[in-house]
Amino acid sequence: MPTEIDSLVRVRRALLSVSDPRGLASLARVLRQFDVELVATEGTRRHLTAESIPSRAAEELTGIGTWFGGRLKTLHPGLLGGILAPRTPAGDRELEERHLLPIDLVAVNFYPFARRVRPESPAAEIAENIDVGGVSLVRAAAKNFESVVVASDPDDYPALEEEVAREHGSVSAATRRSLAARTFLRTERYDRLIGAALRGPGTAGGSPFPATLEWAQSDLPLRYGENPHQRAAVYVPVDPTLTALAPPSLEVLQGGGLSYTNLLDLDTALSAVAEFPEPAAAVVKHATPSGVACGATIREAIAQAVETDPVARYGCALAVNRPLEADDLEPLHGIFVDLLSAPSVTDGARAAAARRSKLKLVQVAVPDVAATGWEAKSAVGRLLLQETDRRRLRPEELRCVTTRTASDEELDTLAFAWRVVRHAKSNAIVLAQDRHTVGIGSGQPTRVKAVELAVEVAGPRAPGSVLASDAFFPFADGVEVAGRAGVRAILQPGGSLRDAEVIAAADRAGIAMYFTGWRVFRH
Repeated sequence: MPTEIDSLVRVRRALLSVSDPRGLASLARVLRQFDVELVATEGTRRHLTAESIPSRAAEELTGIGTWFGGRLKTLHPGLLGGILAPRTPAGDRELEERHLLPIDLVAVNFYPFARRVRPESPAAEIAENIDVGGVSLVRAAAKNFESVVVASDPDDYPALEEEVAREHGSVSAATRRSLAARTFLRTERYDRLIGAALRGPGTAGGSPFPATLEWAQSDLPLRYGENPHQRAAVYVPVDPTLTALAPPSLEVLQGGGLSYTNLLDLDTALSAVAEFPEPAAAVVKHATPSGVACGATIREAIAQAVETDPVARYGCALAVNRPLEADDLEPLHGIFVDLLSAPSVTDGARAAAARRSKLKLVQVAVPDVAATGWEAKSAVGRLLLQETDRRRLRPEELRCVTTRTASDEELDTLAFAWRVVRHAKSNAIVLAQDRHTVGIGSGQPTRVKAVELAVEVAGPRAPGSVLASDAFFPFADGVEVAGRAGVRAILQPGGSLRDAEVIAAADRAGIAMYFTGWRVFRH
């Protein structure tokens, strides 16, 4: 048996059996360079043959072929014995006595259970998508990590290929142990997915929320938490019935590891740009927008968004809702952007971003605002779960309560500002002109302070702007500040005990004011 000192295991025979063929041909070619015999199950062998890679049929080691419509084909001593046998003189003798061949590498992944099974899936469909053989093979290989290499996911292949090539067909003890650990975490998650599906969604009383919620640690690393001295980790839900919580794929194309606050800022920026069907950009600092704009192009939207608050934009996160092109980065010249996100990034944009050495470039899909979403926070040692606020403002919900009414252009800008203010921290105020913000005041303990901050940020751009407030004005003072700044129209929920005083202040200032009847707090 290899020791830590003599840690390299030479791979001479590999078992390949995959549902997800990504990267398999590349791994197989690297193994073949070192005369590794490839043993493959039927479907995997077809894939290898199509890639002109020779392999040996797994049935030659088992002698059973496929039983029960495919339910039983790999659960056989011909494979499991070759994987589990200890690499000792006694183990070698027993392998020979039983006419078994040792297997040094196992590249196996599972049926895509989470992708195929839905909350409404019938029991028979759930059962058919439970992988038994694949899980057993990788668990066996992971158990025998001192002598066997296990690759249970295509993401494992690139680093493994590099090491096999570097070590002339061998794999180190550290890598074998690391891959075994990753494999057991995957099988644990897979079992939890199955258990959750069989248990079913919901609780007594018809609640839309799950009776239990299980999370598994993600492979996405975080450099640190809110502060560098705090450790942090990312978790994802393992319940396949919670598709509303399923995270989109996220790829860091450039820059160092993400931090806890990077993800919080990114979430807000993505949610903000998802509000708009046209090209949009959102600048976020400390998990609240500091500038949002729509434009005819992404470049135009970025230029408008970063102009809202030239101070707050320093070190910001910025998201757009269209593919990022090379010239879209030109409005950012001289501006320090910490993180830039787009649903896709062209080669030209990547080259332009590469010239900004401190920029983190992230590719991630924009959320679907039409889909049900849930969001989670922690408080008092407890997990809080709520529906994401997807409610849309309908024109018929607007109730004019002042003498003056807004123009069509002002109404359109009010609707834009309302979509933005729901993503700012409460108390939140947004001032907007046309389809871009000119001032945002958020996270204030009083509403009048939020108005004062938004007006201060807007400066000379405040006259002629419109204002959206995430909740009602409890006093007339906030409206009076807006009136002195030249605000022309206000959109707010209404419902204050002093609504009459607030309306009177708006009439004195010549402001058109509309009530929505519902608020958009965000804490």
